[in-house]
Amino acid sequence: MKTTIKLLLVAVAAAGLSSCGAVMATQAGTGAIYTDVKTGEQVTSNALGSKVGTASATNILGLVAIGDASVETAAKSAGITKISHVDSEKKGILGVYGTYKLYVYGE
Repeated sequence: MKTTIKLLLVAVAAAGLSSCGAVMATQAGTGAIYTDVKTGEQVTSNALGSKVGTASATNILGLVAIGDASVETAAKSAGITKISHVDSEKKGILGVYGTYKLYVYGE
């Protein structure tokens, strides 16, 4: 009986910790120990611009998530009105700390 309870507690802890890096969700996947992934998010028919805007969000222990990683915020940070494409960068360490950074390109 004690073994069953211990296994149940381990399963619950593992499930709880698996969501710690929620800001890290990505099509490319995440690493259990370390993640450093760059991916393309969106593309438009507008020509490639010379401006790059960024926005970011951070997650700590799955308890605190802060930031504004929206396309609108990234575009405004560089004065972009015509977006050509959007890329993102996801980083995480042990599901304890994660960052999501959005790059918006355009004119």
